[in-house]
Amino acid sequence: MEGNYRILIVEDDKEIREGVEIYLKNQGYEVYQAENGKEGLAVIEERAIHLAIVDIMMPVMDGVTMLMQMRAKGYDFPVIMLSAKSEEVDKIMGLNMGADDYVTKPFTPLELLARVNSHLRRYAKYLEAVNLQGNKDKIYTIGGLELNEDTVEVSVDGAPVKLTPMEFKIIQLLIKNPGRVYSADEIYERIWNEKAINTDTIMVHVRNIREKIEIDPKNPKYLKVVWGVGYKIEKQ
Repeated sequence: MEGNYRILIVEDDKEIREGVEIYLKNQGYEVYQAENGKEGLAVIEERAIHLAIVDIMMPVMDGVTMLMQMRAKGYDFPVIMLSAKSEEVDKIMGLNMGADDYVTKPFTPLELLARVNSHLRRYAKYLEAVNLQGNKDKIYTIGGLELNEDTVEVSVDGAPVKLTPMEFKIIQLLIKNPGRVYSADEIYERIWNEKAINTDTIMVHVRNIREKIEIDPKNPKYLKVVWGVGYKIEKQ
């Protein structure tokens, strides 16, 4: 199955690029390389990429700028950002711009492979849902917020909201269980299907979702925080 997937590595350090490529190819993935964001965008325009591993700090065009441009063009495949420990602000910015995950350097190949495999499994399910032509739509509605599982679409007051696959999964979990509070660990484990190791991404994804579905993100109508406990979608 892995052989069907094309992975793009965007990293200015040649040794890291080639090292990661070796491990991915050993898993049967088809791999493409780029040494900066500009080259990475060029590859995406030419090839159907299923996942990108993107360094934050690069010459010519950095990873966050590349991510913003590809998301603006509608590319929704998973992106794993690579960051140094000193790049915490850039890391959070990357997640805000639509990254799905991040791995901090130095990392082990097995850690990165586990993240790649996990995101590709979820992306495959997302694509399957997008292509599903069911006779009956599975629609969940809370006030003006509506989620359609069969078309993988979310709208607010009838206006479509563009979400990443990860953001869709989080809203899907919460809207199907209105009023129930989920901790960040629970959300991570249900969506990633693995033990929670870093729930910072959940906090950032939730903030990002609020910016998209709430009229006033600082005074949310739908996606609420229960301080010290977790998150819920409020019953209307």
